[in-house]
Amino acid sequence: MKTAIRLMAVATGILAAQIAVAQAPAGSTGQCKDGTYSTAASKQGACRGHQGVKEWYAAAPAAATTSAAPATPATPAAAPKATPPPPPPTPATPAATATPAAKSSPASKAAAMPQAAGGGPGLVWVNTSSNVYHCYGSDYYGKTKAGAYMSEADAKAKGAHADHGKPCSK
Repeated sequence: MKTAIRLMAVATGILAAQIAVAQAPAGSTGQCKDGTYSTAASKQGACRGHQGVKEWYAAAPAAATTSAAPATPATPAAAPKATPPPPPPTPATPAATATPAAKSSPASKAAAMPQAAGGGPGLVWVNTSSNVYHCYGSDYYGKTKAGAYMSEADAKAKGAHADHGKPCSK
């Protein structure tokens, strides 16, 4: 009796998750607390400025596709038996892949950002919000939200310091 109730609760939860994902816009990975949807690859920072993450769907579409493929051929007999096994392996796999991505995300985010127009060899990018300058060719060169290009001497004259204490010229 307890097992039957637990299976019904699991099935209801899976159905509710699929309905929630079905109502979300295509490509969305989560819903923010203010009602907007996010398409961020990782949960960390996905709803920054939107009061945080309300629901995260990233694992749900993968679970829906893996459970849909086995359920189609075996729908009449094995649908209740096939549905409970896929959810435990599926959340473990995205969590394992999300952790390394979160560790390497700041540098990869900077690499993916477009570089501000201008700049070049001999100029540094000064992040005006943190007063740190970045050398030509570094990850954050021309890629912070607020900043300006100038010579390294001008940056030092304005009180900026080198990123990680490593000046561009010696």
